[in-house]
Amino acid sequence: MEQTGYVLTRSELIRKALGGEFLGIERTLDSHIRNLRQKIEPHPKNPRYIKTVYGVGYRLEAGDVP
Repeated sequence: MEQTGYVLTRSELIRKALGGEFLGIERTLDSHIRNLRQKIEPHPKNPRYIKTVYGVGYRLEAGDVP
């Protein structure tokens, strides 16, 4: 939240959220992001706050999150 605009890779997000011992699949993160978007985005199919950076990861956009 403090570094809006910074792109976090899927690996970085998993490491920071779940620790280095996580043995799951990186695509699991995509499901969590989808669920988070359902909760905070006005239009989850056209996200305003959590942007996908294809082939890299995700970026948080500045704005007031509900």
